[in-house]
Amino acid sequence: MALPVLNTFAGNPLDRAGDRRNDPDWLATQAANPEALALVMWDGRPLLEPHADGPRLAWLALRHARDLVADPDRELFLGLWNDAPCFAVELGGAADPAAGPVAGLGVFTELREAAAVLSGPDAAMAGGAKSLFDWRRRHGFCANCGHATDSICGGWKRSCPNCQAEHFPRVDPVSIMLPVFGERCLLGRQASWPAGRMSALAGFIEPGETIEEGCAREIAEEAGLTVTAVRYHSSQPWPFPSQLMIGLIADVSDDQATPDQTELEEVRWFTRAEARSVLAGAHEVKAPPKFAIARTLLEAWVEGGD
Repeated sequence: MALPVLNTFAGNPLDRAGDRRNDPDWLATQAANPEALALVMWDGRPLLEPHADGPRLAWLALRHARDLVADPDRELFLGLWNDAPCFAVELGGAADPAAGPVAGLGVFTELREAAAVLSGPDAAMAGGAKSLFDWRRRHGFCANCGHATDSICGGWKRSCPNCQAEHFPRVDPVSIMLPVFGERCLLGRQASWPAGRMSALAGFIEPGETIEEGCAREIAEEAGLTVTAVRYHSSQPWPFPSQLMIGLIADVSDDQATPDQTELEEVRWFTRAEARSVLAGAHEVKAPPKFAIARTLLEAWVEGGD
């Protein structure tokens, strides 16, 4: 069996210890471990430190990180690295802590920018932490009764003390696909994107819908094309805030594509040679960024490995 494609934000190296983090005593023991470390985030941005091989995540001793964050709800257990406990803490406030309590330790960097320079494992750990912190901010109250919820299981679950409902981190599935007809592929453009940028088509999977059905519906809605076959390529956690991108190659019945002018303002067909030029930066059209699965799909199709 071929190894899976590891897109950016995939390949987290930590043992999540999902079978043990439900035990409060075990978590307390991990937090008391003098080797426990914590990555630091602020406003969805990880703290990066310079290194000879390029920027990397800045890790603090957990006991020092806890001095910066008094609220236990701003702490997550991420997992084990060679049996050493790894946590994440989120600093609050409007002022950049890199100019205050963590001065000299690094720079808080927007995650898309960080993803372009971090190693795969670092990006995966930062992305997971960001998704969990985003979920915490959005789910402080019980959807069942409205009562304030408590963080448990190292931040991987929230519990309502009023009605005992349990709430788990949300992951939203998205089909992202490269429509193909013969020896050409289709890219689309949203008006809000940087000038010249084009990318794969994408949309959320709806309730009661399979991945294949969602792919076909989105291509029909956005480009007016009929899907005849769907092939899975790879997936990507996308922490903006909590999508799972499901990468597909979709054969379509014809090349009469028309943008819907709601999601997409333009669609265009590309030969393999043209798409290769786009990827090389030698075309007027700008390719998706290197950390996006849309680029992985385009690269796979160009090389004929879809």
